[in-house]
Amino acid sequence: VQLQASGGGLVQAGGSLRLSCANSKRTFSNNAVGWFRQAPGKEREFVATINWNGVSTLYADSVKGRFTISRDRVKNTAHLQMNSLKPEDTAVYYCAAARRSSVTSTTSEYAYWGQGTQVTVSS
Repeated sequence: VQLQASGGGLVQAGGSLRLSCANSKRTFSNNAVGWFRQAPGKEREFVATINWNGVSTLYADSVKGRFTISRDRVKNTAHLQMNSLKPEDTAVYYCAAARRSSVTSTTSEYAYWGQGTQVTVSS
């Protein structure tokens, strides 16, 4: 399963971006989907995840209340709406599909990863 993340860019602090994750070759409609990020010199960290039917979500404390994850099972896409962005949100953002259908923040549970998209928040 090859996932493609898009929608990154340069934005001022307080601004918004909407990231998208898509896969045109294989459906991941029965998998949980997650977003992770990696800043320079830091380990990849969990951001948000949504379960297979979109009913259950989980967020990192650092983004709770500012970011919203969603998915469209028909279009085989997932999205991360990021509001009130802060300079510390600057990172490469990756989407991934888990081996399971329920939410998980554990990186090792995610088997399918896509190329990342750069998000840069200026102060």
